[in-house]
Amino acid sequence: MNEYDSDKMRDVLQASHGMELTETPEEADVLLLNTCSIREKAQEKVFSAVGRWRKIKNKRPDVIIGVGGCVASQEGAAIQKRAPYVDIVFGPQTLHRLPTLLDQARETKRLVVDISFPEIEKFDSLPEPRAEGPKAFVSIMEGCSKYCTFCVVPYTRGEEISRPLNDVISEISSLAKQGVREINLLGQNVNAYRGDIDEGEVADFSLLLHYVAAVDGIDRIRFTTSHPAEYTDDIIEAFAEIPKLVNHLHLPVQSGSNNILSKMKRGYTRAEYIDIMNKMKAVRPGISLSSDFIIGFPGETEEEFEDTLALIEEVGFDFSYSFIYSARPGTPAAELEDCISEETKKQRLDKLKKRLNEMTMVISKNMVDTVQTVLVEGISKKNPLQMTGRTENNRVVNFTAHPRLAGQFVDVMITEALPNSLRARLVESSVDKILKY
Repeated sequence: MNEYDSDKMRDVLQASHGMELTETPEEADVLLLNTCSIREKAQEKVFSAVGRWRKIKNKRPDVIIGVGGCVASQEGAAIQKRAPYVDIVFGPQTLHRLPTLLDQARETKRLVVDISFPEIEKFDSLPEPRAEGPKAFVSIMEGCSKYCTFCVVPYTRGEEISRPLNDVISEISSLAKQGVREINLLGQNVNAYRGDIDEGEVADFSLLLHYVAAVDGIDRIRFTTSHPAEYTDDIIEAFAEIPKLVNHLHLPVQSGSNNILSKMKRGYTRAEYIDIMNKMKAVRPGISLSSDFIIGFPGETEEEFEDTLALIEEVGFDFSYSFIYSARPGTPAAELEDCISEETKKQRLDKLKKRLNEMTMVISKNMVDTVQTVLVEGISKKNPLQMTGRTENNRVVNFTAHPRLAGQFVDVMITEALPNSLRARLVESSVDKILKY
């Protein structure tokens, strides 16, 4: 979501002021920091980052420094107390107003703040989508209305607002015409999508998936992220009916303990989550499953942590994003007594990560000597003589191939499993037609 928003910040300033990206901060006329407040460390990094720009501002006072995203939404004008050299503070829902905010800051020489929630106006004001490679993010909704006790998102991004279905499909069609082959649908909780259709009807998420699959040129569909409480049977059926949906699902569970899930206000039980996963395995045998885990939630006992480890074994996750609980100001969980030592939290996290890494490696090794379809994204960062792409289960694969294959789907034989990627060789028959063409 933040990556998508950052790209849109660039697009609006390029359209309004003719600005271009620079990799050198000292050359910039405008310095923007897009922020996240999910965890405390990320929030503290904000002030460290803008602090490094202070020297630039001292040498060139006309440089505009802006802080956007969720930390900006949460802190507002208070950011200037810690960083008085900041000129603009704007939230995730007002990034489209950057051109106006920039002009105001230059004219008034004073802090300009806009952290309001103008619903869907943001998408109506953005420039035409621009493809950069064969993959693209498309935001289908904003905000979240679940109010999990640990999460700051509803307070920084607002409640759930869905884009009209026609607007989403129009953006995807435009990207497809520019060569995009894989779409990743974005939302804090995509399952809650309820987009207006003509004549007052409303499309749910499963219907949207069918519409996306019908867009000519789009051959792969991913989505991020889902909430188990609204992962309904019609979404599961979509996996049975839409081959373009990748054989991978990321469904954050957060904990394997019913007691902790209740304290988190997640709205489902351990058994209900497992039932969803079993249904997904039934319609998509061999599907790759990943999740999020919060370790050390206030009051988590050793037994409750073991429940999480047991859940991992029962489901058979491919990989996960796992973090120690971080209290966020203004959330209900921040008021709970936290009697778990940092040492215990770290030990639990290390244990969980170790097991998940082992499971990930087993799956990677089982992929060796199998043929996988890969979307070729471009030249490998590790080796400029190789190309890189991703499998359906989101594994990075590096292999020797001609650069003309970028943007194409090819078959590769996996030859080696590494901790963070796979090595492979091309199945020549899969590229004959492409190269001849």
